[in-house]
Amino acid sequence: MSEVRDNAARQRYELEVEGGLVFSDYVRQGNKLLITHTETPPALQGRGLAGQLVRGMLADVRARGLKIVPLCSYIVDYFNRHPEDRDLLAE
Repeated sequence: MSEVRDNAARQRYELEVEGGLVFSDYVRQGNKLLITHTETPPALQGRGLAGQLVRGMLADVRARGLKIVPLCSYIVDYFNRHPEDRDLLAE
């Protein structure tokens, strides 16, 4: 299984898989990450990779004591489907 990484230089979390790259862009403001865009290449859609990316991203965010501000519709939908992770949402 591929590993989710924080590419701080590009301000995004990335999941590299055979055939492409799934990523979520962010802007860091203090202890908050504003997630602005999540993208899965069309050829990779429907395989659960964006969910895998978000789970890895949230594990890292939790470990670093950060909070999420979801500005991307995919991330908003993710938190609606996964109330157990809502503690990571910024006030």
